[in-house]
Amino acid sequence: MITNAARLLKQSNVTFDLLNYDVDLNDLSAGAVAHKIGRPPEDIYKTLVLVDDKGHHAFVVLSGAEELSLKAIAKAIGAKKVQLVPMKDLEKLTGYIRGGVSPIGAKKAFPVYLSDTAEAKQTIIISAGKRGCQLVLAPEDLLAFTKGKVFSNC
Repeated sequence: MITNAARLLKQSNVTFDLLNYDVDLNDLSAGAVAHKIGRPPEDIYKTLVLVDDKGHHAFVVLSGAEELSLKAIAKAIGAKKVQLVPMKDLEKLTGYIRGGVSPIGAKKAFPVYLSDTAEAKQTIIISAGKRGCQLVLAPEDLLAFTKGKVFSNC
């Protein structure tokens, strides 16, 4: 299945692989994805959408083995306070639904912040923009393509 995110990467000559799996709508967690594709949860990077106290949005990409520190990402973004975008606003804001949010190819290109845990990896696995489809790519390629920044999640 080719997704908008995959198409954009291909047009930019970014090397990636696509992984497809059967979706369990009762469990859209990174752990469930890891199990389905036979990889450890720390290889699966989830994309969260945040809004800061000034109404600015950002994508935060972190390992399925991590919990987001709102304090750490607020500091990285330069905000006093951040919160997750309410689930009901996700699709309208990004064009993506829960379990299929990608930092690539959204309706608007929000800043991307990648957890520093990705720096030690040759590849990471992120959503391709649809449930059941993941992109495997080098973290540096994700950062270059999205003009993203690395942050420390502690």
